[in-house]
Amino acid sequence: MTAMKAVIFKKSKIRVDAEERVCLNDIHRAAGFSKNQTPADWTRLPSFSKEIASVLKRVTGKSHNWSKDEIKTVIYTRRTGSDKGTWANENIALGYAAYLSSDLAVEIRDVFLRYKKGDARLADEVLDRASPQDNEWAAVRALSRVKRNEFTEVLQLHGVKGFGYANCTDAVYSEVLGGSARKLKEVRGLPKKTNLRDKFDTDELISVMFAEKLSRQRIAEEKPYGNAPCVKATRRSSAIVRQAIEADKKDRQKPLV
Repeated sequence: MTAMKAVIFKKSKIRVDAEERVCLNDIHRAAGFSKNQTPADWTRLPSFSKEIASVLKRVTGKSHNWSKDEIKTVIYTRRTGSDKGTWANENIALGYAAYLSSDLAVEIRDVFLRYKKGDARLADEVLDRASPQDNEWAAVRALSRVKRNEFTEVLQLHGVKGFGYANCTDAVYSEVLGGSARKLKEVRGLPKKTNLRDKFDTDELISVMFAEKLSRQRIAEEKPYGNAPCVKATRRSSAIVRQAIEADKKDRQKPLV
């Protein structure tokens, strides 16, 4: 399973990474353009230098002396791995589409407007071509998002403020997955701004969702109020989920040889 998001254009996937950067190679391939119009060809043109400078100025507020990390937020190239290619923010991606064809730019813009508006039909078009495993993950991820919102609503009603939300989340992660959000990102080699739940597998999502569901019910019934009491209640329910998982593992019967 990959947490990479995607939109459908001309029955092909155009991938979008966790930082909302679009794979330009996917646009080139989906639109069926020639080899001399690749992202690499485009980025060598003088007009591209002016375009990226304008986008970087808008994004960073600086007119020059951009750091490598700042440039990477706008465009970067990965040369190996399953996600190799040139990735760029939406402005740059639309610029590339316009370079290929003005008609194509209008079509691409329409797709991304649907994507930004959260058009559920667009998501369904993606999943219709996805594997059973990816469909399962997407379904669980969507349900976990609903349950997460229910959990945070209860936290708000019971006086949780500021860092209290993050502390309750860490209580769940620490008990169920063995580490805080920060620790899990470090162990898994993920950037600090990564949406961690987009990187969880299906079993992890289910475990976290169940822990948040039980925590929500406990808080609603026991009525703790404030950050520390709600963290304590969340940790208690999450620990019980972890104990149940471990107890089930120990109780499983070894197959007879």
